[in-house]
Amino acid sequence: MKIVGVSFDSASKNAAFKASDNFAFPLWSDLGRELALYYDAASTKSQSAADRVTVVLDDKGMQVLTYSSFMTNSGLTHHPNDVLADCKALLGL
Repeated sequence: MKIVGVSFDSASKNAAFKASDNFAFPLWSDLGRELALYYDAASTKSQSAADRVTVVLDDKGMQVLTYSSFMTNSGLTHHPNDVLADCKALLGL
């Protein structure tokens, strides 16, 4: 399993965030909002911040699970736990 974060910030801002917050995963810059638009984390190219979305892809790159903060049972606070529980169920763990 690979985890990647994506934001609208520049590579240098992402690097500073990653260092200051001990972010353990790669952090990609989506300056043109292409990934955000494709995965419904933005509705327009002019959106100033991405919506909080988690997308799970299979080993062929096909989208199998999608979550946004308002779709989870308990909101953004428990978002990672909801995603982890569903991934475990999907993998039969």
